[in-house]
Amino acid sequence: MDRAYDVLIIGAGVIGCSAARELSRYCLSLCVLEKGPDICMETSNRNSAVLHAGYNNTPGSAMARFCVEGNRSFDRTAEELDIPYRRTGKLVVGFTEDDRKALGRLKEQGEKNGIQGMKLAGRDFIRQKAPLIRGEFALWSPTTAILNPFEFTFGMAENAAENGVEFFCGREVTGIRLEEDGIYTVTAGNGVFRSRWIVNCAGLGSDKIASMLGIDGYTLHPCRGEYFVLDKKLKDTLPLPVYPVPNYKTGGLGIHLTPTLEGNILVGPSTEYIRNRGDYATSRRIMELLIRDGSRIYPYLKRENLIRSFAGIRPKLSSKEEGGYHDFVIERRADIAPHAVNLVGIESPGLTSAVPIAREIVRLIEEAEELKPNPRFNPIRRRFPSFRDKSREEQEKMIRENPDYGEIICRCETITRAEVLHAIHGVLGAGTVTGVKYRCRAMMGRCQGGYCQTRITELLMKEKGISPEELIYERQGSYLFTGEVREK
Repeated sequence: MDRAYDVLIIGAGVIGCSAARELSRYCLSLCVLEKGPDICMETSNRNSAVLHAGYNNTPGSAMARFCVEGNRSFDRTAEELDIPYRRTGKLVVGFTEDDRKALGRLKEQGEKNGIQGMKLAGRDFIRQKAPLIRGEFALWSPTTAILNPFEFTFGMAENAAENGVEFFCGREVTGIRLEEDGIYTVTAGNGVFRSRWIVNCAGLGSDKIASMLGIDGYTLHPCRGEYFVLDKKLKDTLPLPVYPVPNYKTGGLGIHLTPTLEGNILVGPSTEYIRNRGDYATSRRIMELLIRDGSRIYPYLKRENLIRSFAGIRPKLSSKEEGGYHDFVIERRADIAPHAVNLVGIESPGLTSAVPIAREIVRLIEEAEELKPNPRFNPIRRRFPSFRDKSREEQEKMIRENPDYGEIICRCETITRAEVLHAIHGVLGAGTVTGVKYRCRAMMGRCQGGYCQTRITELLMKEKGISPEELIYERQGSYLFTGEVREK
């Protein structure tokens, strides 16, 4: 049976979810199609979790404009969606005279982009802001912040869903056809969807979706960046993000050192162009590179402090040979795809730019038709109460009101049964093991699920009514169980 909508969004990363929320402000029927088994599956959950200031981007570019706007407007977004974040500021440190000149150019570029408060500072300032960081001088960016990218994406998606947007996961788009009546027919998974508008927010697959829309000429070059995560015992050693002077020729900003809101430290990413845009492998070779390069400015990069590695993939329009960055593509090609908004190459600072990009999508649609405001739109979303952040008295009250708060499922992160159950049954609840992980932080501690993963899988199977053979860890085909260990 066909489903019909006014706007169909392809991709449930932070851009697609932001677009869904922004469009739900209007009287439109909306849906989001996601090829993975859950939202926030690709680039949106594998990044440095930084709200960038915008000084790295070319003046006049869409990257620069949307990044600066996204940074400035984030306070209101965070308040509405109950998204935790902290404006820590950031240091970009250097050692040589060439580094000093490069930092001066960055400052000048940032000021052209409208960023205020940046300054070049010496060693004493570095020691004041981050006593253990090495460097002779630095560029100080006061508006940079750290955030939780999972919470940002889920907050957008949940608020969109509460405002009437329908989400369909496990629906990879395999065909798009523009019918004679001007309606698009979209084949996805085992379903067929009809929509007046298509919005391509497919991230790593956006060039392929563009081709399905008849918009040719775009080719993405997947660029993998590996990270590793340091133990929380080092949380007091790095109070804010610290970067080296960037090397734009490699298409990266150097090895980042970034504290997380939860107390870990992220080291990375590396920069490696790959062929397979689904290859999230990590390697010892890159780990050694991260340790070597990062140790120049931070002395605690030792193997014994590493608790996990992971990789993200940038959907770059610039090839390895070109290097650097290609500007965001956000367009409406009325001559080819009359009612489609096409987004390609939304790499960093895509997370920071998500809300302004969503507003740009609305603007492009409004060029073609008038949108009527939705009088029932509610911008407010609230997180499920966290147990570990509360006082002893508050925790005792929570347990009295809901006994499931009294059972700790994840010991490292103090995540309770109540929080795991909410991750499973809440708005757009999880159906995979990592879906639970990203929603409530279970399995993100020192033991990385050694204690709690079996308990989470048991709850998932029970609450979702699925068999062990049906349970998947993260992606399609990532089955945890294939059968009994021994015959009964």
